[in-house]
Amino acid sequence: MANENHPSATTMIPIPLTDAAKTEISNPFFTNHSDNPGLMLISKPLNGDNYSVWRRAMTMALNSKNKLGFVNGTIKPPPEETDPDSYAAWSRCNDMVHSWIINTLIPEIADSVIYYTTAHEVWEDLRERFSQCNAPHIFKIQREITYSAYYTKLKGLWDELASYSEASYGAQHDQQKLMQFLMGLNESYTAIRGQILLMNPLPSIRQAYSSVSQEEK
Repeated sequence: MANENHPSATTMIPIPLTDAAKTEISNPFFTNHSDNPGLMLISKPLNGDNYSVWRRAMTMALNSKNKLGFVNGTIKPPPEETDPDSYAAWSRCNDMVHSWIINTLIPEIADSVIYYTTAHEVWEDLRERFSQCNAPHIFKIQREITYSAYYTKLKGLWDELASYSEASYGAQHDQQKLMQFLMGLNESYTAIRGQILLMNPLPSIRQAYSSVSQEEK
C-alpha cells in the first residue's frame, strides 16, 4: 500500500519563485533575452479594417510581456533629471514597444505613426482613427449572419420535407429549390439574382449560394 503522505511519481510539484525572480518578472522594465525591436508579436497586421481583432491580439501579447502599461498610459516616464537610470530603462522599453506596434501595421499606417515619441501616443492615434470603423464592419457581419441563417433554415426545411417523401432529388426538384432560394433574397441581391437567372444551364443551389456569398463579401 502506497504511503499517502508522499506524492506519487506523476504528481506535479510547483516550484516556488524566489523573491528575486518575482521582482524581476513583475518589473515592467524587465526584458527577456528574446525581446528585440524586430519581434513580431502577432501574425496579422492592422490594415484599417481589422482593428478590433488586432487590438485584442496586441493587448494579449503585450500583457503577456508585462508591457501593456506602456500603451494604456499607466506606466509614466520617470523624471529624467532626478532619476536618469529609471528614465533610461523606461525609454528603452517604450521604444521597444513602439517598434513592436510598428511591426504589426501595414506600411502605409506604420509610416503615419513612426514619429510619435511614445507607444501610448501611437496606441491612442490608432484607436481614434480605426475604432470608429467598427460600426460598418459590425453591420456587415450582422448581415452575413442573417444571410447565412436564412440559407441554413431553408436547407433544413428542404431536408425535412424530403424526409416525408420518397421522391428523388431530380433536376426539377433542384430547380424548384433554387427558385425558392432566390425569391427569398431581399432587394439588395437583385443584381446577383438576375445574373444567376440568366445562366444557362441554371446553377445548382450550392453554386448559387456560393455566388451570393462572394457578392456579399
